[in-house]
Amino acid sequence: MRRAEAALSLRHAVALGLLQGPAELLPISSSAHTALLPWLAGWPYAQLDGERRKAFEVALHAGAGLALALDMRGELRRAAAALDARRSCALALALAPPALAGFLLQGPIERRLGGPRSIAAGLAGGALAIALTETRARRDARPPGGQRACAQVGPGDGLALGLAQACALVPGVSRNGATLAAARARGFARRDAQRLSWLAALPVILGASLLKGGRLIGDGGPRGIRPAAALGAAAAFASTLASARVVRRGARQERALLPCALYRCLLAALVLRRLRRTQ
Repeated sequence: MRRAEAALSLRHAVALGLLQGPAELLPISSSAHTALLPWLAGWPYAQLDGERRKAFEVALHAGAGLALALDMRGELRRAAAALDARRSCALALALAPPALAGFLLQGPIERRLGGPRSIAAGLAGGALAIALTETRARRDARPPGGQRACAQVGPGDGLALGLAQACALVPGVSRNGATLAAARARGFARRDAQRLSWLAALPVILGASLLKGGRLIGDGGPRGIRPAAALGAAAAFASTLASARVVRRGARQERALLPCALYRCLLAALVLRRLRRTQ
């Protein structure tokens, strides 16, 4: 028990929290980085039992989600004011698949797909989806201003975003990456696709954090993780808020996605190389 309680040092908790912000805002999978950094660096993170790891990761997502909500408060107010029947239906369809998949599949996914090999597969598969949709969007680009905007979102788009978020339950896929690929495949301009991705993801991040956090608190919460979870959440909040000032501002939202896909492939290759060397 003492070994499990001491497995996550405070400095490691802060490092993972600082990594959470940029990894959450870019299509590179925050869950993959939370799992892979300790594994690659040789930290004893794996010595934590499942409940402690879950509590810590919930804290990271809660901190990042609160920071993103704070940064997006203006957009959220405008989106709420513009809700009509069509957009409300799109929002419901964007939220229902990940909620249903999380309820039915979260446990089996965590048990069977949380290892480095499956995470590497998720990183590579997500990279392929991003690269294919981005290449196709560039090839089929319409005249300037002709691509779809957020205001044109409909039920079909909401369902595509929802299915993408459900797929992102697989570690390494990335919620941001999957929804970006889905929105680009639906013909949205890159900036609008990114905004739709964040708008669709934020309720899921906050809702899952509240639900899982409430269950953990209701069960008394795992002992020995609270200081690390608090520091990790604070670091995730700060890093997400700082990253948002860079990633979510102006023309930067038009950044190319192919470098992110390349980074994902390189990280997956590094993981597979490490696995081969340790076998």
